[in-house]
Amino acid sequence: MISLDAMGTFTLIVGLLTLTPGLDTALILRTAALGQHRRAWGVVLGIQSGTLVWGTLASLGVTALLTTSHLAYQTLRWAGAAYLVWMGGMMLWATWRRSSNESPRTAGAKAGTEARTGAGDTLLGGWRQGTATNLLNPKMGAFYVAVLPNFIPAGTSHLGAGVLLAGVHILLAVAWACALIAFARVLRDRLRRPSARRCLDRITGTVIAAFGIRLALGQ
Repeated sequence: MISLDAMGTFTLIVGLLTLTPGLDTALILRTAALGQHRRAWGVVLGIQSGTLVWGTLASLGVTALLTTSHLAYQTLRWAGAAYLVWMGGMMLWATWRRSSNESPRTAGAKAGTEARTGAGDTLLGGWRQGTATNLLNPKMGAFYVAVLPNFIPAGTSHLGAGVLLAGVHILLAVAWACALIAFARVLRDRLRRPSARRCLDRITGTVIAAFGIRLALGQ
């Protein structure tokens, strides 16, 4: 049985990790701020699905391969870096393409249509994006390998304790995501203008691509 002191310490660690601005925060804020609430919640569910997978694998000792096998870690690192650079690059390319191909009037009409119809606003699409972003981040696996075993007492089911601890992390992350989505609603009206939407996508795309480059450089 995990002691209350150990649970409190783990909660503090993952709470600070959750509150630290990063890729997850940028992705959730961008998606919700554009009014794509179903997709935003899909992203949240996908990220937390990935967290549960990492927690389960770490409790079973599978993710220890990331620290013992240089090839496994490097393969996942490069795959994650390529995915993030591609995702960020696609966001940037889409804004430049819209900026050059559309007049202000047609851009505004298109943005209004997307807002009304919820184009691209799907729970499944967000879930796929969130899951891929989380599972292709080897630093998540390395974090769980380094931290989780320290909070699983001897003689306790590793799987049960690992899932319980991952569940604590997920609850904190979902609570933080609720705050982010609520904050994004305040920004939604200001982002109805095509120029504001392009600016948001360029900032988010740059942040995501930068995370990918940092991951590729091993930082």
